[in-house]
Amino acid sequence: MFDLLNEITEVLRGTLGSPWLWLIVFAVAGLDALLPFMPSETTVVTVAVLLGPDLKRLTLLAVIATAGAWAGDCVSYRIGRRAGPAMLTSLQRRNRERYEWARARVEAHNTLLIIAARYLPGGRVASGLATGSMGVSWPRFALLDLLGSGIWAVYSACVGMIGGASFADEPGKGLLLSFAIGLLMVGVLALLRRLRSRHAARTVRIRDPEPVRRPALRGDRGGA
Repeated sequence: MFDLLNEITEVLRGTLGSPWLWLIVFAVAGLDALLPFMPSETTVVTVAVLLGPDLKRLTLLAVIATAGAWAGDCVSYRIGRRAGPAMLTSLQRRNRERYEWARARVEAHNTLLIIAARYLPGGRVASGLATGSMGVSWPRFALLDLLGSGIWAVYSACVGMIGGASFADEPGKGLLLSFAIGLLMVGVLALLRRLRSRHAARTVRIRDPEPVRRPALRGDRGGA
């Protein structure tokens, strides 16, 4: 298996000098904001493994990935901005409570949503559409999303660099190491999110104790 991976990576390494490679990185990073199945992080990590400890080209990779991700998120935001009002009007008519709940969450947590949602499956699509349709201002979205895109690109490039530097002569093993690190980070984030959810649920129970039962009246069985 390692021999096959090494052969594949050697073929890919031959494309590092082509400008088309950087265009592909930009396009995949951008399209991931509209098509969740696009392997944006896998693409950046793979290229970083092939680059190894070449800081100059790793920096270029991070910049291009940031630009692509930011451009794609901006398109998603604009789609939400244009199509959102009609969808929200329909939601208000059908379920006003759900609409108010969604708006309150976006208003209260839009910073976290814009920066961190990209680490969840389909999170970038949801983030762009939700913040656009719910009326988050364009300057705020653009600035926060640029920050989030930069953090994501640098993180992906660093994960790939670790694998490339650890197995400079065996890029196949470097790929496996980088993907293992990525999966470990996803698992850690999922665990933290679950712990946070449990803590939030426990806090709600403490602040909102069990309802008090009122005594039954004539012809009544009582109620909360």
